[in-house]
Amino acid sequence: MKRVLIITYYWVPMGGSGVQRWVKFSKYLPENGWQPVIYTPSNPDFPLKDESLLSDVPAECEIIKQPIWEPYRIASLISNKKRKDLEVDNFRAGKNPSMKDKLMNYVRSNFFIPDPRVFWVKKSIKFLMEYLKENPVDVVVTNGTPHSMHLIGLGLKEKLGVKWVADFRDPWTKIDFYYTLNLTKKSDQKHRRLEKEVVSKADVVTVAWDAIRDDFLKYNKNIQVITNGYDVSNFSQSNVPLDKKFTIAHIGLLNADRNPTKLWKVLKKIGEERPAFLNDLEIKLIGNVERKIIDSIKTLGLESQLNLVGYVPHSEVHGIQQVSQILLLVVSDTPIAKGMVVGKLFEYLKAQRPILAICPEDGSLAKIINETQTGEAFDYQEETRLEQYILNAYTQYKNGTLSINPQGIEKYSRKNLTKDLVQIFEKLKMS
Repeated sequence: MKRVLIITYYWVPMGGSGVQRWVKFSKYLPENGWQPVIYTPSNPDFPLKDESLLSDVPAECEIIKQPIWEPYRIASLISNKKRKDLEVDNFRAGKNPSMKDKLMNYVRSNFFIPDPRVFWVKKSIKFLMEYLKENPVDVVVTNGTPHSMHLIGLGLKEKLGVKWVADFRDPWTKIDFYYTLNLTKKSDQKHRRLEKEVVSKADVVTVAWDAIRDDFLKYNKNIQVITNGYDVSNFSQSNVPLDKKFTIAHIGLLNADRNPTKLWKVLKKIGEERPAFLNDLEIKLIGNVERKIIDSIKTLGLESQLNLVGYVPHSEVHGIQQVSQILLLVVSDTPIAKGMVVGKLFEYLKAQRPILAICPEDGSLAKIINETQTGEAFDYQEETRLEQYILNAYTQYKNGTLSINPQGIEKYSRKNLTKDLVQIFEKLKMS
């Protein structure tokens, strides 16, 4: 069996979306003739734990761990924020930040480049050079974010000449929060230099969105899009009874940058005109939700309709998706929003419930929803068409006919996506 070394910060039993991409690829690699060898920290600092993902790790998987030092524990002591409110890959200053939080944002942005996991790079290169001498692999993959993982791949490429795939779940300098990092000119230049070096020197660059590919083509012509996807084994194959309430459900992290204020206003307006609507409505938010969003819903008098579920293990998420009347998807209103394709979209597709997306109507995410006929997308300031959509969906809900008929979603299954990835590995191995 051929071997691929996967260098990733995120691995089980961590919870959250960052773990799933390579856990799922690893699950299906052995049946395609490739053994995954995972290199990951033995003591990562993470706020969410999800042991249900352990069942996706194949028996053939070899796991290598080395300790890491990172400054987040210190940051949580200094900052006014609780540890769970410190972003996994960045310290966001947020709205009306305190002086301490401004300081933390500045320090994180300008002293830990590309991210606070950078202290793991040199020791990892040294360790893996020795490991690979005794345990050769056919391909090395680095998984970012955090982008410091790519610097490990860069070091191995330069010292050993390994066949290297740099995989980007997210952009680097075009990521939505980059403009909030309060970078000095020198720090910004360093980020851009490292980004160019990684992308240009990797043998292949795989990306989760078309927009990342389009941006990186200026550095490397061998950019391949391998989207995120859904794992068919996680979903029930039989019809399941839907929620009795008219549930509008969002699954995953919902921060202030993605607060769909127009949707809340539309729901309030419909409720004022049709009191029975409020009796049926349930706004179900699963996962970590920022206080500002909760307050905006309560301010509009929708507190009785709000159901805050909290974090749910990934093994339970799919059942919630499948029984929801409507699945809510929100993209941050930022300069890169048009190109963003959030990972939860693909599990929404497989859940086969109507998707209500708040995002650029001419963007990549809206394009996928339209092509698969799985819902509708609405711009951030849209109210009239959004109200009509809710009313139509509510009428269908009352009649028991609220449904969709997805088209062409099979290409987004994790099993098929892994086959696409293996083709890249095979071609690289033979080069």
